[in-house]
Amino acid sequence: MDNDSSLAVVVGRLRAEVTAAGPGGRLPSSRTLVRRWGISPVTLSRAVTVLMAEGLVSSRPGSGVFVSDRALRRRVAQADVSWQDSALGNRRRLKTTAMLGMLSTQADGVVDLSVGYLHESLQPSKALADAMGRAGRRPGTWTRSPAEGIPELRAWFAADIGGREGPIGANDVLISSGGQTALVTALRALTDPGQAVLVESPTYPGTLAAAEAAGLRCVPVPLDVDGLRVELLAEAFASSGARVLVCQPLFQNPTGAVLAPVRRARLMDAVRAAGAFVVEDDFTRRLVHDDAPDLPQPLAADDPDGHVVHIRSLTKPTSPSLRVSAVTARGPAYARLRDSHVVNSFFVPRPMQEAALELMTSPSCATHLRRLAAALRDRRETLTQSLAERCPHLTVHAVRPGGYHIWTSLPDGLRDDLVVAEALRQGVSVSPGRNFYLPGGPTRHLRLSYAGAASVDEIVRGAERLDAVVRANAEA
Repeated sequence: MDNDSSLAVVVGRLRAEVTAAGPGGRLPSSRTLVRRWGISPVTLSRAVTVLMAEGLVSSRPGSGVFVSDRALRRRVAQADVSWQDSALGNRRRLKTTAMLGMLSTQADGVVDLSVGYLHESLQPSKALADAMGRAGRRPGTWTRSPAEGIPELRAWFAADIGGREGPIGANDVLISSGGQTALVTALRALTDPGQAVLVESPTYPGTLAAAEAAGLRCVPVPLDVDGLRVELLAEAFASSGARVLVCQPLFQNPTGAVLAPVRRARLMDAVRAAGAFVVEDDFTRRLVHDDAPDLPQPLAADDPDGHVVHIRSLTKPTSPSLRVSAVTARGPAYARLRDSHVVNSFFVPRPMQEAALELMTSPSCATHLRRLAAALRDRRETLTQSLAERCPHLTVHAVRPGGYHIWTSLPDGLRDDLVVAEALRQGVSVSPGRNFYLPGGPTRHLRLSYAGAASVDEIVRGAERLDAVVRANAEA
């Protein structure tokens, strides 16, 4: 019996069975394949579904699974798509390498210290399933949503972001499909192609990708241990002509920096003086650890004049597939955001909105967030201690009680791209610092995430493997 039961392996074996059976042929029975390959019926069913989606096989209830004629046509007639080179010409292709890297699934045995989403063991799976079930039974769930989102969820986000007495009302909230979509929507609504936009440096790769997709020119503003260097903003606005700044004041990605209180006021002064907007990406608000002090309010909670466009996503603290977020704005900016949103996606599916509302207002969500806060603290401490004991060649920068990542520096002379490639070969995935800067050459930085590993033991193993790579390269 062969115990390799990963979905990819089973799909590959089924492809071989398709080739052997030929068009119209019948595959061995499910019972036979389950016994022969030592896999579960669920895994086999999922693999069959993959081939059905590709049109290679069809299922006939009571008879079995049969190979379709399309399988033969695929082998005989290869499409000629060379004409597309001429049609596309020199049209610009978006740079998505960093984004695709964040979404890739690691091979079995690789410790994942790169992903920015919670491992399945940290997700509120039962609470999500229960919320989906309750939402599906709600009257009206399967009807069309208003473009702006359902009123109850908009009201919940308004209170969550600005407080019950804050400046944000339900009518200032636009429900979007995940934080990345919200960011793209905001930049397209607030700018015109060719304009400049101020970004933190280093910054989240999705910010750079969203700006590029909108045809914008990114102007980097550096960070230090206390966050964005706001004393540089006035000159950056004036010299670039930018009217939008994108920043993450809380547990910034990748550095983890928290904008110092005195800088918050100076940032808003600079934005007001420039007659500009600040897009506040508040992605870590619910990834605070249980040993953290009280969090600062969002910039949007003290913004009566509508300079702040706030983004709050539910994805990070729950599941990569709960792609529900909110964008808040006031005045004419809101109308532009709504227009951009409608053109992009019409509206977020109502069942997803109803499920998000069910989850976030349930007692089980509060329980999940408490457990998550403790688990993230344990993982942070494990990684920090493991790096200190097992990977002394790495310099660890300020570690914060929130978020899911640690920013590090390699020894002089080492390139992040080479270290990352070798680390993957040795069974640990980390993010190269170059992903977080405007396109250029290699850097000496690595970002290490502790949210996506399967366990704290895996985090320790990952640090050990990374140390072996860094040592080998440092001594070469």
